[in-house]
Amino acid sequence: MARRERDRSRPPAPEPLPGEVVDNHTHLDSVGHVLPDGIPVPGVAELVAEAAAVGVTRMVQVGCDLPAARWTDRVVREHDALLGAVAIHPNEAPLHAGVRDVGPDGLPPAPQEHHDVDLDTAVAEIADLARGNERIRAIGETGMDLYRTGAAGLDAQRRSFRAHVALAKELGLALQIHDRDAHAEVLEVLASDGAPERTVFHCYSGDAGMARFCAEQGWYLSFAGPVTFSANDGLREALRSVPLGQVLVETDAPYLTPHPYRGRPNAPYLVPVTVRAVADVVGVDVATVCRTVTQTSEAVYGRW
Repeated sequence: MARRERDRSRPPAPEPLPGEVVDNHTHLDSVGHVLPDGIPVPGVAELVAEAAAVGVTRMVQVGCDLPAARWTDRVVREHDALLGAVAIHPNEAPLHAGVRDVGPDGLPPAPQEHHDVDLDTAVAEIADLARGNERIRAIGETGMDLYRTGAAGLDAQRRSFRAHVALAKELGLALQIHDRDAHAEVLEVLASDGAPERTVFHCYSGDAGMARFCAEQGWYLSFAGPVTFSANDGLREALRSVPLGQVLVETDAPYLTPHPYRGRPNAPYLVPVTVRAVADVVGVDVATVCRTVTQTSEAVYGRW
């Protein structure tokens, strides 16, 4: 029997939400990277419009390498629906430090021209972008990632993370944390250096105990497509373990597309799928989730 080809088309638009909501973390610059040949790459204006049509009226665009951070700096000036976050991603930090480290997932991305910039200089450029644009409201995503980085790269990741934590506190900006298989390491840095007042765990992946600890610190947990995956009962328990007022939602587009579209290209217009899953898990109506998440998003990032 012939093997059926995997569907890589863009999913259909979901039913519009009963209220407005914010996509707390998306990479609009990368949407074209996951589309098969022959599928037109939507522009930023199209992505914003199709999201607004289903109730996702605002979003935080995240640039987490130097080219993406520079792009973010430009695009958030051009679109009122966008605010920005910029940082050196933890998997980028070793490359800026001259480390090509083998992790469980193999080698990190091959170094590109911008990796010729050393780590301190790269972080300094992130700082300049954040200082120079009032529409950049967060430092992120930064943190630790033990999935793709082995022991030799951890020092560079930790050094980069600490520099970003300090920058967020210096500028009074929110911090968006990337934590993959590195819960203890991330919490250790936050304990030793002190977390910024507004700290967000992007695409939260810890258990219920960690979720309760984070909530007790006043931190925010952002849930993405994985909360809809059937195997992730532990993640749904974590969601139930925190006050709804400390919950954010995101796509992490173009990645982590929610069920039933897992594996297909993601974009902010699919936030309603995750919002409805959150409402079901916590046992409140969808309109309440929209209203609460919107209020929390404005508390974290300010007004658009």
